[in-house]
Amino acid sequence: MKRRDSLKTLLVGSVAGGLMVSGCAPRTEKDTNVPEVPQLPGYGRNEAEKAHDAKVLAESFLNEHELETIAVLCDIILPSNAEFGSATDAEVPEFIAFIVKDMPRQQLPIRGGIAWLDNHSNKLHNLAFKACSEEQQKAICDSIAWPGKTAPELIPGERFFTRMRNLTLTGYFTSEMGIKDLGYEGNRPGVWDGVPDEVLKEHGLSYEKEWLAKCIDQSKRTEIAQWDEEGNLLT
Repeated sequence: MKRRDSLKTLLVGSVAGGLMVSGCAPRTEKDTNVPEVPQLPGYGRNEAEKAHDAKVLAESFLNEHELETIAVLCDIILPSNAEFGSATDAEVPEFIAFIVKDMPRQQLPIRGGIAWLDNHSNKLHNLAFKACSEEQQKAICDSIAWPGKTAPELIPGERFFTRMRNLTLTGYFTSEMGIKDLGYEGNRPGVWDGVPDEVLKEHGLSYEKEWLAKCIDQSKRTEIAQWDEEGNLLT
């Protein structure tokens, strides 16, 4: 099984199923110093929710170094392939930046995890994690990516990496790119051509041509029905 297919299985299975964040928009400020507040669609949100969204989107929490470190981690967890881009191409770091503001309980584990990662990297290579070579970064990740196989002194790193993996998968596979990667097409309206002729004949019934033209003309399926004042269907 390919790496990306394995991650899809992890996401839609029982492990990651409970980690999905509903209604999260993976777009926040591009510049932590000058936040850009996007305009969210007005539908489906009550006034309290709209006010909450505006407040969260206007805030900043993660600094530039933390965002850059998260970007490196995200692309190690979910790199690009021949068909689709990487986690950063799907704006997963922006998604995580939103989540830590929308869910404050994520703030200490994320910020503390980045600090742990940099401290561990400095001990090994005298460099912050994001400044290490790709080979060094992957070696560090390999040492904390396998629950149950992690050295006892690296357990805090394992917990952080697991959290980042869950957030990366959630952010990616709820993005436009990730949904295309999954091949999910969503709900699609069916085409109803009426009760089959053989069933109508079995019951001695038939459609009136006038009603067939009004109710089962698929060329008019996107048109809004028009009714007269007495409740008669016009078109």
